[in-house]
Amino acid sequence: MSGRSIFFSPQAGRSVDAPMRNASRYAIGDVLRHRLFDFRGVVFDIDPVFANSDEWYEAIPENIRPDKDQPFYHLLAENEDSSYVAYVSQQNLVFDGDSGPVDHPNVAEIFEEFTGSRYRLRRSMTH
Repeated sequence: MSGRSIFFSPQAGRSVDAPMRNASRYAIGDVLRHRLFDFRGVVFDIDPVFANSDEWYEAIPENIRPDKDQPFYHLLAENEDSSYVAYVSQQNLVFDGDSGPVDHPNVAEIFEEFTGSRYRLRRSMTH
């Protein structure tokens, strides 16, 4: 099992097998925009591979369903109508920090101030 790691995913309700190293393009605190849908958000967690339920994955239309073997990002997301938590594949995200802060009601619980292009994690949230 060299180069692999097992972690438990609460969303999937099961253990997930993932490579020890998987190149994350983005980091916690980065502000990103979805490539296909009109929303943006700030990263608050990263899974090295898909770690949600099979039902969630199968609900994505097949023609736009992303590959599972890439990083997936948990975002405090917003669109014109609402704020919510999104789970998005790396291939569907682009950096959007230059567009300013995210207006999500939970941002202040996890992050300190917006520093021009990204958020800094609150000290109380680090190990």
